[in-house]
Amino acid sequence: MIASFLDYLTLERKYSKHTITAYKKDLNSFLEFCSNEFGVTNLLEVNYSQIRSWIVKLVNQNVSNSSINRKISSLKSFYKFLQKTTQIKTSPLAKHKALKVAKKVQVPFTSDEINEVINSLSASEGFTSVRDKLMVELFYSTGMRRIELTNLKINSIDFQSKLIKVLGKRNKERLIPLLPSVVESIAEYIVLRDKLKPESEHLFVTGKGNKIYETLVYRVINCYFSKVSPKVKKSPHILRHSFATHLLNQGADLNSVKELLGHSSLASTQVYTHNSLEKIKKVYNQAHPRSHKK
Repeated sequence: MIASFLDYLTLERKYSKHTITAYKKDLNSFLEFCSNEFGVTNLLEVNYSQIRSWIVKLVNQNVSNSSINRKISSLKSFYKFLQKTTQIKTSPLAKHKALKVAKKVQVPFTSDEINEVINSLSASEGFTSVRDKLMVELFYSTGMRRIELTNLKINSIDFQSKLIKVLGKRNKERLIPLLPSVVESIAEYIVLRDKLKPESEHLFVTGKGNKIYETLVYRVINCYFSKVSPKVKKSPHILRHSFATHLLNQGADLNSVKELLGHSSLASTQVYTHNSLEKIKKVYNQAHPRSHKK
């Protein structure tokens, strides 16, 4: 049943490998618990009382409420799948309420902090500095996710239209406008990149010409921003958060910002309106702090 569910998420829902791995780990962990504690090896026979016992065990192991909610979310999706395939009539989690989670305040970088990093990298030459500067500029000017940046390919960029094509969650593509300064940075970087003669078709590569990896991207952002910012968290996600916060502070329309971010809720709900690409470009160019509008 778990294998069928994972196939469904992969083939029909188009979930990422990372997400599939997380679901598989959660479900196998729960199945192992049911087997050890109650002798239950068939998840069709599970009741809420047993699920509640699992939650209690996780709490006693000092697992955070947010992590427990994520595990239960995996379980909920699994039982919804069993309902959809008519293997059960009612989910044992039908009346479950998520554990309370304290909202974490994510503090964005200031424009000055971001500009200081970009300016410091602009003063340096060489492949690594040019590449790292482009990373910072792309994160801040597009709001893309770390995995989206690592998966960018050379043909993702439309220099003529000043657009970049991003492959988001569930393989959903979106187009994001590029600032003229960022287009120049991309062109400068590609010249140096091509000298490495990389076999990879991905935009960002290591000094050896291999596709860049997510851990390296995190280290790069953390390293440079640790020099200019006292904030506790310094990561690519905070740059994404800064992108959205600064746009909204400059009066950008919330729906346009959410489309730029590629939030999955836009595809599954009618809460947000879908704006045309031209409107998004207009809002973006008017509101982004680095647009250098006259």
